[in-house]
Amino acid sequence: MALATRTERKPSMTRTMWDSPLGKKTVMAVSGLIMLGYLAVHMLGNLKIFFGEGEFDHYAHWLRTLGEPFLHYEWALWIVRVVLVVAVVAHAVSAYQLSRRDIGARPVKYVHKRPRASYATRTMRWGGIILGLFIVWHILDLTTGTVHANGFQHGHPYQNVIDTFSTWYGNVIYIVAVLALGLHVQHGFWSAAQTLGVGSRTRDRAFKTIANVLAVVLTAGFVAVPVGVMTGVVS
Repeated sequence: MALATRTERKPSMTRTMWDSPLGKKTVMAVSGLIMLGYLAVHMLGNLKIFFGEGEFDHYAHWLRTLGEPFLHYEWALWIVRVVLVVAVVAHAVSAYQLSRRDIGARPVKYVHKRPRASYATRTMRWGGIILGLFIVWHILDLTTGTVHANGFQHGHPYQNVIDTFSTWYGNVIYIVAVLALGLHVQHGFWSAAQTLGVGSRTRDRAFKTIANVLAVVLTAGFVAVPVGVMTGVVS
């Protein structure tokens, strides 16, 4: 009696792409650009705090009513949150797996030193860890109010921001995270362009310039809020 043999199933195109280094780099690039778009919008929204409490709180309320009446209260906000969580997880997992693959491919240190990379490149991994920890703290501070100082007030985001940046540790945590973000964007944007095949020798300098400008603008825009509170411009 002939024995039946199992036919091995070929892995799907999606799985094959994910298992390849190029696939993981593509996931990192796309998810990174999604987060970069969010950060640009988030920074602009944060700057509304300089227009006063009424303007800032109204903006925060508008975010929760976005899409009404087609969408229910906060549905649009939750859709954005879900997309961001997926992007962050995909970015972190692909970065971790690429790092492990890189270490596994060369378990012995190089005899000759490699050409020195930029500071941003050499701190990408630590910057990612810092940003991951910051995201958790930021949510617990200004979204759930779990670790918020001076009593979290639901529906009063302006006052909550003032409370956070009225503490030395709130300023230190935020500014360190924003500096790490700037370095991450500086290298990440240019790297994403190379991964997605947009970059070239002729466009290389332009993309590096754009990456530097984005890093500076985002860093300055986010840092402006705690500095504004510390200096009394926002009070």
